[in-house]
Order: sequence, then structure tokens, then C-alpha cells
Amino acid sequence: MYNKDMKNFKNVINNLISNIKGKLQKNHKKIKLISAILLIIIILCILIVALVEESKKQKYVEYDGENLSESKYPGYKELIDELKQEHPNWTFTLFYTKLDWNEVIENEGHKDNIKNPLNLIPDSNEYPEDWRCEIDKDKRFDNGTWLCASNKAIKCQMDPRNILNDEDVFQFKELNYVENAQTEEGLEEITSNTFLEGEDISNALIQAGKNANLDPYFIASRLIQEQGRKGSTLSRGYEYNGIIVYNPFNIRATGNSSEEILQNAGQYAYEQGWDTLEKAIIGGVEFVKEDYINNGQNTLYLQKFDIVNQDGELYTNQYMQNLLAPESEASNMLEIYEASNTVDSNLNFIIPLYENMPTTPL
Repeated sequence: MYNKDMKNFKNVINNLISNIKGKLQKNHKKIKLISAILLIIIILCILIVALVEESKKQKYVEYDGENLSESKYPGYKELIDELKQEHPNWTFTLFYTKLDWNEVIENEGHKDNIKNPLNLIPDSNEYPEDWRCEIDKDKRFDNGTWLCASNKAIKCQMDPRNILNDEDVFQFKELNYVENAQTEEGLEEITSNTFLEGEDISNALIQAGKNANLDPYFIASRLIQEQGRKGSTLSRGYEYNGIIVYNPFNIRATGNSSEEILQNAGQYAYEQGWDTLEKAIIGGVEFVKEDYINNGQNTLYLQKFDIVNQDGELYTNQYMQNLLAPESEASNMLEIYEASNTVDSNLNFIIPLYENMPTTPL
């Protein structure tokens, strides 16, 4: 009886296995098809994710006169075309920031929980009352002569369409060294009657520019912006630990009083061994290159407004708080190019494009 039952059981198992094999064989093509479909779906999902991530990445595109959407970026094309017509040797690079305009202004604006505003304006009646931010109103910052800038002021100074003109466009000039575009004669012309006057300083500016592949005219304009035409304590020489040191770029010049600012800047210069103005210029240029140019902040505008996410961060690596600095520096640079008759050289300008721009600027 037992043997018979075992035989029946084996027959049942064998029949079951045969049925399963038969069904698998019948469904083999269907399983292969389903597997292929699933694989295609997975690949498509990966591609879609990759495309979405790629669409978020900032990119640079050379402007060719046709590749700028006027509906998406209103008001840009006409202004760029006018500049191109006036200066045929100039080229323009479109910088797609992929940043929303209103979010940019919100991040550049002052907030209650931030001690020091990102943007300051001089305490002067020259600027409208509504250029002072509502949070701090008449509160003084830095050395006591600066006020917090309002969002309206920031919009006016940041909107590229307010800058795309002959007077201000050098805020967008790529800060690279261009052979024959920047000359010692041009530097001597613009540095005359300033703390940068002299052949030795002009040579140092040219050498620093070549070494770092930076525009020497930018270096000169930055120094004049930082120190004024006649210079200041940090460019005329400051005694620190018994040594006269120089720090014309005002590197690490921070603090809540003039003496604290000088001490911090003097200490940095002392540690770098900047005991001549020439050494401080060449060393300071390397600092600017390492901390800004190499991070993609290679225009006056981009050094003031950190909208480049090459280092994974935004709005943090900004050279100065002075909201008006790019405009002032650009004016100095233009003056130097005009003085050396090289304004129509092969210069490139990097133009930021923001998403959801208003139809017209303030």
C-alpha cells in the first residue's frame, strides 16, 4: 500500500513539474517581452532624470544674433545687438544662470536673521530714500558711512538690461588678459596722479596680469576702487609688528572699527610678506584669481553678485558689500581702454540671463 501511494505521489509531482515546464515554455516569449519593456522603462526613467538635472545646470553659449529668445528674456537682444553694431570686434557670451529673478533678489536682499547685509549703499542724499532697506533704515554699517540697500536698489543694479550700454557694459567684460589690448601706456595714463603712478607699478600690474591671465586694467580699476585715487593707509604703508606692510586689495579688511579693520588687513599682509606695494599687488592678484576667477566669477558683476554655482553655493562668495562697486569699477576700466585706444579690441562680455524677468527693468 505504501509503495503504491509513493508511486502516485511521484506521479503527481512529475505531472506538476511537467505542467510548470510547459507553461514556462509557452510564456517564455511573453516573459522576455515583459522584461524588455521593464528594461526600456528603467532606461527611460534614468534618461529623464538625467535630462532634468542637465536642464538645471548653468551653461554658457556664444551669442550669434539669433540664439536668444526675446519672449523668455525680454529686452536683451536689442541692447546686445546695438552694442555689437557699435563694436564689431566684441563678442558676447550668454550665461544661462537657471535662477529665478525674484528668488535672486530675495537672496541678495537683507533679512532679520542676518547680521551684515550683502549689499550696502553710501549714506548720501544722492540716492533715493527707497534705496534704503526697510529693515535697518538709517542703521550704519562698516565704518559708519554705509546703509543697507533695499530690494529696489538691488534690482536696479542687478538687472542686466540696465547695464547693456556703452557706459556700464564693462561690468560684464570677461577679466582675461588679451594681448595688445592692455598696455603699459594705457596704465600710465589712467594711474597718473594716483597712488599707482610710476613705471614700476605699471610693470607690476602688467606682470601680475600676465601671470594670472587677468586683465591689468581690471587690476588697476579694482585697486582704485578699493583705495581711492590717492590711496589710503593700506596702500601707502601700515606698520604691523614693526614692519611696514601693504594691502591695497583690502584683503581680510573686516571689523567694526577703523582700527580693527586696519589690524586685520595688516596682519594678513604681514603673514604674506607684502612689504612693498609691488609685492602686495602681485600677491593680491593671485588671491583674487584663486578665490573668484577660478570659481567662475570672472566679471566685475559676478564678483559682486555670486550667482555662479560652480562651487555648489550661491550668494556667499561676494568680493564686496558696496552695491555700486561694479558700476564704479566698470567706469574706471572703460576710461583706461579709451585712454589706450583699445576699447574696440577683441573683448568678450558675459551676460547673465535670469528666469521670469519682468518685461521692463526698473
